[in-house]
Amino acid sequence: MSKLASQNRFIDLSDYGRSAGKWIANTLKNTRFTPIHVTLLFGVSGIIAIYCILKGHYNLACFFIILKSIIDAADGELARIKKTPSYTGRYLDSLFDIVLNFLFLMAICTVSDNSFQTTLLAFFCIQLQGTLYNYYYVILRTKSVDGDKTSRIFENKTPKAFEGENQKWVTILFRIYIIVYGVFDKIIYKLDRSASQLKTFPNWFMSLVSLYGLGFQLLLICVMLLLNWIEFIIPFFIIYSVLIPVLIVIRKVYIKQKE
Repeated sequence: MSKLASQNRFIDLSDYGRSAGKWIANTLKNTRFTPIHVTLLFGVSGIIAIYCILKGHYNLACFFIILKSIIDAADGELARIKKTPSYTGRYLDSLFDIVLNFLFLMAICTVSDNSFQTTLLAFFCIQLQGTLYNYYYVILRTKSVDGDKTSRIFENKTPKAFEGENQKWVTILFRIYIIVYGVFDKIIYKLDRSASQLKTFPNWFMSLVSLYGLGFQLLLICVMLLLNWIEFIIPFFIIYSVLIPVLIVIRKVYIKQKE
């Protein structure tokens, strides 16, 4: 099952790892590897990338960051191939992402002259950017694809565990998710409340919004690491947030609910 119906598929600048992720998933489909095993593997890749940043091995860091993005695509693909949707995997994936994002920036802060306070601001900005992308993307997914419902527009109620997963773990991971992501979800929802009433978005708009997708954010970090622009990464992501109001205004002016 694809995440999106054919008419809603767009050029996602953040999803460059999808083809390789599908290959990994197809390779693992008849093995004992589960999507959660793959999620844990992308966490390991991210940790290795952080170590490489701290040691100044920026080329290797970029390799493992891109590998992390590829493996990140593979866990969801494997879940779809094996037809084993999982809230446990969905929340674990998101929690790994936010922890790794924080650690990526902290590692960059450590090897650069950026302050801890500025790094925290950059972390807030990078998460808010990603939340805007996810908000529009999840609206598109949940209203255009039948059955792919592990991501929800409104994460305001503990979901019922799918068959084969433990409700206790779903509840625990959901509560942690709300603690770490809740403020970002609320901010974006308040900025564009009416978007949740839409049934679709134009493909060109989603491609534009994908500039804020996690994969593209990590790709930008890699480019700056390879260019040895380590000092500019943290201030860049603060300034990059200027696109948030621009994208929301474009959505409100050009993409409205049809009467």
